[in-house]
Amino acid sequence: MSGHSKWATIKHKKGALDAKRGKIFTRLIKEITIAARQGGDPDGNPRLRTAIAAAKAENMPADNIKRAVQRGTGELPGAIYEEISFEGYGPGGVAIIVDCTTDNRNRAVSEIRHAFSKNGGNLGEPNSVRFMFTKKGVIAVAKGVADEDKLMGIVLEAGGEDLNDEGDTWEIITDPGAYEAVAQAVRDAGIETVMSEITMVASTYTKLEGAPAAQCIRLLEALEDHDDVQNVYSNFDMDAKQLEEVAG
Repeated sequence: MSGHSKWATIKHKKGALDAKRGKIFTRLIKEITIAARQGGDPDGNPRLRTAIAAAKAENMPADNIKRAVQRGTGELPGAIYEEISFEGYGPGGVAIIVDCTTDNRNRAVSEIRHAFSKNGGNLGEPNSVRFMFTKKGVIAVAKGVADEDKLMGIVLEAGGEDLNDEGDTWEIITDPGAYEAVAQAVRDAGIETVMSEITMVASTYTKLEGAPAAQCIRLLEALEDHDDVQNVYSNFDMDAKQLEEVAG
């Protein structure tokens, strides 16, 4: 399991994401608005359907979702967002991808570059690290709430790819196209998840310890806290105990 996934799971357990619900809502509204440009009917727009499902999972009010869709389709006025992706390296040579949605490209470029340089990283050229990642659906389930054989049956029947043992959790891997069906099947079975998202999964990982590990977490947190940042992906890995300590 990637350090990113471990870290996301830890933050969910600690409730750290709940403390940033305003940031989460802003990110989801931007994603819905961008997705709705390709059509406001979620049945015919997979990206919009996934964005709306994510918003509902965070208990976003239906009116907020509706207005975000209408801004995307042009029925309501709103900011014009542009999508930008950055690639770079963090402490210890960790590969990092940062996806932004912004109404000011120059500001985003300057501030993301500053976040990298201030925290021991540097921006790279396009495609300098993206080749290391593949888009996948990742669903983490605490071992105490699901039996392995039962969960494996649910995952395979719904079209999932794999079920991995990651210590105190099971990690379900899906193709992005099967993610919704697998996530719904898990919910229908009454199984609570600690993390569920479409993310970028790395093919190889860079193990960090000590000061570089702590510095990498600071860089990732600085990036995730930026208002224009939608997603941050990395291939870092570290000891679970230290990860809990530095993420706390």
